[in-house]
Amino acid sequence: MRLDLDPATIARARNLAARAGEPIVEMAKRHTTVAVERATLRLAGLGGADPDGTPWVNHLVDAVRADIGLEHGVALPVWHALAGYDNDLARLAEEAAAGQVSFRLPEGADADLAAKRSREAVGAGIARLDASRIARDRMISEIGDAPRKPWIYLIVATGDIYEDIPQAQAAAREGADIIAVIRSTGQSLLDYVPEGATREGFAGTYATQENFRLMRAALDETSRELGRYVRLTNYASGLCMPEIAALAGMERLDMMLNDSMYGILFRDINPVRTFVDQRLSRQIHARAGIIINTGEDNYLTTADAVEAAHTVTTSQLLNEYFAKEAGLEDWQLGLGHAFEINPDVPDSFRLELAHALLAKTIFPDAPLKWMPPTRHMTGDIFKGYLLDGFFNLAGAMTDQGILLVGMMTEAVVTPWISDRDLALQNVRYVMDAAGRLGEDFHPAPDGFIANRAREVLGESIDLLGKIIDEPNGLLDAIADGTFGLMKRPADAGKGLEGVAEKSEAYYNPASSILEGEEEE
Repeated sequence: MRLDLDPATIARARNLAARAGEPIVEMAKRHTTVAVERATLRLAGLGGADPDGTPWVNHLVDAVRADIGLEHGVALPVWHALAGYDNDLARLAEEAAAGQVSFRLPEGADADLAAKRSREAVGAGIARLDASRIARDRMISEIGDAPRKPWIYLIVATGDIYEDIPQAQAAAREGADIIAVIRSTGQSLLDYVPEGATREGFAGTYATQENFRLMRAALDETSRELGRYVRLTNYASGLCMPEIAALAGMERLDMMLNDSMYGILFRDINPVRTFVDQRLSRQIHARAGIIINTGEDNYLTTADAVEAAHTVTTSQLLNEYFAKEAGLEDWQLGLGHAFEINPDVPDSFRLELAHALLAKTIFPDAPLKWMPPTRHMTGDIFKGYLLDGFFNLAGAMTDQGILLVGMMTEAVVTPWISDRDLALQNVRYVMDAAGRLGEDFHPAPDGFIANRAREVLGESIDLLGKIIDEPNGLLDAIADGTFGLMKRPADAGKGLEGVAEKSEAYYNPASSILEGEEEE
């Protein structure tokens, strides 16, 4: 089921999104960040942390930056220095942390040799991304995939990875197709990735390489038990976005939350830092075969879901442009939208159908991520359960790709396992009862639903036009509070000090390989 929208109007919206997005991409190409450079070292195999928990990648990037700045990248100075350390990256990082190494930017033949060696090391990490992608495809082929869509997406997160694992396995046995391990509160503001298995997260579990490995292994076991591949999701956002993307790709996660503006708007992370980090993270996701989930649903937790509907569509178009520029394909675009209209608004369900169908019509080949009601959950669990049922019905009628399970105890408590079980029963009932209802449901061409969709698309086109007319384009629009009512200027926010404009001598083997400029 699709709406009969004018293809020329949709094409115009995409063209405007590209014009709004192009200056951001050019800005991202001209800059690097501490997180981009740390991700490069992680792809080269540098892991671990000092006794205080500070990762060696942080120490090494900080040491290079202190000696010669960040603008040249770390690859050339690090691999030039490695010649005196028998290619032992970990030992170099330890001695650099102790102040026993001086870095310089090599030139001529020395620079060529350092580039070659760094390319070989980083290429090995990118080969791990490729191997994980092949392993995923092979496993799905051997044991089978989820039997139907939408894929049922369920969150688990106790703070303790060893408690998360049995909950995740139980959820998969009860019908969840995707397990999302929500991240510990505040991790997006940490400018380092914690190390090892963690047991003390806050309203979530820390995203670490070891936690990724443990959960993936557990879900592989359950996947074989159930005869269908269970996907794993985490968060590649915040100040360590590209690093977490690299770790997720190497440990075979399947989806990652990775929105173009979420960290800017809701975590006050500097816009330039976010867009630069995001570009490399999405290049890594593209290579690893990871589906990204974007966060447009969050706008509707701070702005009205009817009045601000066009900002969701605008953000989806921008997210699509940024994603495809980074190499992601349609099947990897879990563009976000949400069931967040106040249920007391007349015709609220019809409006929800209009917004959901608009997204599905504009992005027919993307596995759209449909988010449940949260803002208007009052604590009345019976009303909440009914509202979640309407949300599930809208998902069935409009052929959504990824359906996040709503909880009737939202806004009351962190849901118990029993709450999740009831929520999954709700989803199963609606999906089984509705069947392929979308085949029979055809909104009137000039009816309420179709006209509302056209109205929202028109408002999105108008907004994109205004963004293009701003002196600094999208950066000005973000600063003005266009999205989610959050005002975030480009010269403020967390992480700005970690951004550097590239010099003419800048070199990064990860970017070069992922963009196809060099072979790994």
